[in-house]
Amino acid sequence: MGIFQRVFGKKKELEPADLSLLKTDIHSHLIPGIDDGSPSMEESLKLLNGFVHLGYKKVITTPHIMSDYYRNTPEIILSGLGDLKDAAKKAGIPIEIEAAAEYYVDEAFEKLVLSDNLLSFGNRYVLFELGFMTEAPNLGEVLFQLQLAGYKPIMAHPERYPFWFDNIQKFKDFHDNGILLQVNMNSLTGMYSPEVKRMAESMIDLGIVSFLGSDCHHGGHLDTMVYAAKSPHLHKLLDSGKLLNSSL
Repeated sequence: MGIFQRVFGKKKELEPADLSLLKTDIHSHLIPGIDDGSPSMEESLKLLNGFVHLGYKKVITTPHIMSDYYRNTPEIILSGLGDLKDAAKKAGIPIEIEAAAEYYVDEAFEKLVLSDNLLSFGNRYVLFELGFMTEAPNLGEVLFQLQLAGYKPIMAHPERYPFWFDNIQKFKDFHDNGILLQVNMNSLTGMYSPEVKRMAESMIDLGIVSFLGSDCHHGGHLDTMVYAAKSPHLHKLLDSGKLLNSSL
């Protein structure tokens, strides 16, 4: 034990933040069997109950659309959404459910943008992700075309992209150019890595985070959110007034 801990005692742990203030989660994988999220309707209903217990009133679930792996379409996703809503209603789970998508930025996505056939939510928000190895070479053009078409791009979990770990200015530039940033709540626990935690905290300190998401694939993610709720930076973000989750 260090000298300051001996003198001043153990640092007081914060009370869990009130996650009901978020109202809406905008990033999850709850439609069963169509990506790497919930494998079954039974599991999906358990996850929905978990969101209710955490205080959420609404989830906007976002299955992957990746041309090489998850070849989902609006029709597949909306059909799955209908089944999920019917099952949740039958089970008496008191939560509103919508669906959009988490689009992977590749050439196929660029073509979808140009065809104006995207699953958006809220005020024409579109959630997108990048690969974890390198920045997509067409990222700038895709973001330009999205905004030109009247969409509002949201970058999923920017804190997790290792090629930008030493470039916080990149995210300030995105923010200043109208690209909204969605941090994963569990990044604040160090679940992904210490570097990811550091980046998430830095973005919160800079006031450039617009959405908080669960990125829930399974029950372990919901369990970890209980610990994330005690993060000083989560408290700071909720107190900032900058989050847009509750507006959806």
